[in-house]
Amino acid sequence: MIANAVRVGTMTDSKKVLYIGGHGKIGLLTTPKLVEKGHAVHSLVRNPDYKEELEGLGATPVIADITKLSSQDWAELADGFDVVVWGAGNGGRGAAALTFAVDQDGAIAAVEGLESLGDEAPRFIMISYMGATTNEVENDGGSWYAYVESKKNADNRINASSLDSVILGPGVLTEDATTGITVSDPGSTRDSDVETPRELVADVIAEIINEDKVPPHSPLEFYTGDKPVSSIWES
Repeated sequence: MIANAVRVGTMTDSKKVLYIGGHGKIGLLTTPKLVEKGHAVHSLVRNPDYKEELEGLGATPVIADITKLSSQDWAELADGFDVVVWGAGNGGRGAAALTFAVDQDGAIAAVEGLESLGDEAPRFIMISYMGATTNEVENDGGSWYAYVESKKNADNRINASSLDSVILGPGVLTEDATTGITVSDPGSTRDSDVETPRELVADVIAEIINEDKVPPHSPLEFYTGDKPVSSIWES
């Protein structure tokens, strides 16, 4: 069992954030942005070798294997946090079974755990991809099919939940510098080739946590553009 966390914070606008998958590329970009604003970031990773790097960014490492956490474990782990960011994912790499275990079963267990906290549940931010809730691919039993189905099922479970949540749907992720953002209109035709810098995803996460609210629609699908990140609040 995992000991309950305690809500902390020295600033009235400071948030206690649990970032799941904190050693991913977006997590490593997001953490210093949040720490700079005074938020307390707890970074969940499976590999203890990442502890020193995460501590160097100002995060508190949390070592856990998300494929082994029950919904009750998630409830105990997330209790006391203001925001939980799901940035973990097998990403269609390796065996399909692992992808289902991480991207689907792990994420759904987390959602169910947070739901059990009722009014005390933290806000939930899911990093997904553009079109995830409707994407269809041929069932070849491979890891990419597992990823598509896992993200779809997890995202739709979030949409059906009682959580205060938002699903982020970036385009094709790149290492490019951020120039600005374009937010897709809900229900608009998607261009599968549009690109989104990982830095931009990190900026969007930071904006949502700093402003202490969620955008007017979810999924929030976005890609590189010329508007400020604050334009995500426009309806």
